[in-house]
Amino acid sequence: MDGGDGMSVPPANDLESRSTALERWRLVLGRFAKKQLPGELGSQQQRMEAALDYLYSREYRGRGMREGDPSRGGGDEGSQFTIPSWLSEVRELFPQETIEVIEKHALERYEMKELVTDAETLAKLEPNLDLLKTLLSFRGHLKGEVLNQARRIIRHVVEEIRKRWESEVRQALSGKLNRFRHSPLKAAQNFDWRTTLRRNLKHYDPERKAVVLHEQKFFSRNTRHLPWDVILCVDQSGSMAESVIHSAVMAGIFAGLPSLRVKLVVFDTNVVDLTEHAEDPVEVLMSVQLGGGTDIARALGYCEKLIEQPRRTVFVLVSDFIEGGSASAMLATVKRMKESGVTLLGLAALDANAVPVHDPQMGQKLVEAGMEVAALTPKQLAGWLARITSLR
Repeated sequence: MDGGDGMSVPPANDLESRSTALERWRLVLGRFAKKQLPGELGSQQQRMEAALDYLYSREYRGRGMREGDPSRGGGDEGSQFTIPSWLSEVRELFPQETIEVIEKHALERYEMKELVTDAETLAKLEPNLDLLKTLLSFRGHLKGEVLNQARRIIRHVVEEIRKRWESEVRQALSGKLNRFRHSPLKAAQNFDWRTTLRRNLKHYDPERKAVVLHEQKFFSRNTRHLPWDVILCVDQSGSMAESVIHSAVMAGIFAGLPSLRVKLVVFDTNVVDLTEHAEDPVEVLMSVQLGGGTDIARALGYCEKLIEQPRRTVFVLVSDFIEGGSASAMLATVKRMKESGVTLLGLAALDANAVPVHDPQMGQKLVEAGMEVAALTPKQLAGWLARITSLR
């Protein structure tokens, strides 16, 4: 397009594209790029820049730069924020996926502990798995109203995880289909299409060329009358955060099944028996604090005393296998449990992705002592349990 003076003028949409790119670079580089990148940001972009600067200017402080350093074009644009007002601004200005990233950086990268130790601030945070992991790390610092807010977040996240896995876990552990008996309970996985079709042939509609289903049939499932004992022994070390959370949810699901009796133990250098709370993942997680040392041998020694029927007991150790106690004592306990008839499983990960972070050498020694070792999703653990319990 010719501007009339021999100069080429970019199309309007090209100018808009360049303007958008410039604004994005200003937001990425922060206020220190103000002199190098010409042009003014709009009012909303200025608010976004100030909100981002309130958090990410900490990167410069970490490198020894003073706030408001004139040689870097610094100022005090972010100083008007308190943490609650900053959170409100972030929530108003950015999309949900960006909010989650910003909150995660604030907690993990810049250690803004005020986010989880101030009730007003915590009330504004979006409940998610990363926030829950952080709350568990700071569990010892949560008091008063903060504890109530933490409970709300834990309950929300636990319910989301339960919704994702419960039906599949229950299906895997509810027994095999009984094809000689029908059930009034309507579940898609139990649908008997042959009998349903046969019973409804008389309702064939010639005009629609379809069978109209007036009656639907569903198989019942065989149930196991002799329950199995499942002992979940869960490592509270920091690397096991997601596994701790999923273990609490799985304990709650297992505890609701008549075919299983659940015992739940968590440990670091100490051992805490949470069996009385196994049905309630929220109470379990309110009792957990991530971090600290690890004494697997002590935890196994305690769990060994809980065994009543070795040949109908499944022992599940959820851990990174990084032993801070006596490795020889740990392996000796595993061997004794195996020889008594206990089925043993070591899980280096129990979560949605099943990606282990563990000591592989110690994992191999546990295998040699008689323990199966794996990294599983909740559905895979349920399938493994179903296979084991159906063999006896």
